[in-house]
Amino acid sequence: MELEVFVHNIDPVIFALPNFGISRLENLAVRWYGLAYLAGFVISYLLIRYLAARGRSPLRVHQVEDFVFIVAVGTMLGGRLGYSLFYSPSLLWEWGGSFPYWGFLRVWEGGMASHGGIIGISLACLFYAWWRKVPFLHNLDLVVVGGSLGVFFGRIANFINGELYGRAAPEGFRWAVKFPQEMYTWLSDRASLLKLEALAPAAEQMGRIQLRSGQWVEVTQESWVTWVRGLYRDGSGTVHVLRGGIDQMIAAIQAGNEQITHLVAPHLVARYPSQLIQALLEGLLVFVVLALLWIRPRKPGVIAASFGVLYSIARIVGEQFRLPDAHIGFQALGLTRGQWLSVVMLLIAVGLLWWTIRREAKPLGGWKA
Repeated sequence: MELEVFVHNIDPVIFALPNFGISRLENLAVRWYGLAYLAGFVISYLLIRYLAARGRSPLRVHQVEDFVFIVAVGTMLGGRLGYSLFYSPSLLWEWGGSFPYWGFLRVWEGGMASHGGIIGISLACLFYAWWRKVPFLHNLDLVVVGGSLGVFFGRIANFINGELYGRAAPEGFRWAVKFPQEMYTWLSDRASLLKLEALAPAAEQMGRIQLRSGQWVEVTQESWVTWVRGLYRDGSGTVHVLRGGIDQMIAAIQAGNEQITHLVAPHLVARYPSQLIQALLEGLLVFVVLALLWIRPRKPGVIAASFGVLYSIARIVGEQFRLPDAHIGFQALGLTRGQWLSVVMLLIAVGLLWWTIRREAKPLGGWKA
């Protein structure tokens, strides 16, 4: 009996916000991705407040809110800037025809880099150390424990968004998932033109396509095949129509349209749910180890350096199941860009751990005095 593979049909939007008839605000919504970040910040706030209230930190209770806010800003800016620099530089100069126009600000379309977020957090902790005279390394210790749970929720949100999906899973793999978002990659891959043509019955089933500009276009199987065959022959003229059709197919699948799902699913690849694997490794496992390590006070920087070591190893392992970004692919030694960034981070973290353990410093933090 053939194993039935789950077709990802989760809507990333919890509920849309009213735009009061203003077209520029039509993308405003409460999304699982944003909720994941919020959960990470709230948990970090509660953990840091717990330590401050019990005198385990030079940080005072009334300072915790400011500290977490500054770290949150550093996380968001660093994560987005890191993604733009490491993975998609075009976002820095890309301008669209709808609000918020600048590609850098269109965060709901995905694009946050963990390594960029870590750099942003480090700079935020450095700023706070200068501003409030709280030891920099201790600031890092305070944020990484709750931050690891933030990574856990973030990876769950990646799964809900259907992004950063995995490599092809072996036949019969019980937890494989088919991600309709894979269809976007077919638009820039000549080898996938036949797959795009095979979507013609699903396109005809929809009847018409709404483009991202708001315009509606009637569609039949014949017109869909014509658009696909003209994708490279006629330049980029038809890509907007095809992308709009894929948008609509994915929306139909997320809305529970079984007929569209049935027509699209056979053309999708069964993949590892790499987001969930990385959530467990980079998030939950790292949190548990750090929480156990910090039962007793440690020299400032030991917890942060331990996070760097653990996260880097978990990321290197987890990315063995993840498909690299289509426009980047595999790099030297068959590793992904995320793995190479983790190798650099691992070397820095090992050096920091060696130095923090050897230096003379008063232990701080810890769940128990």
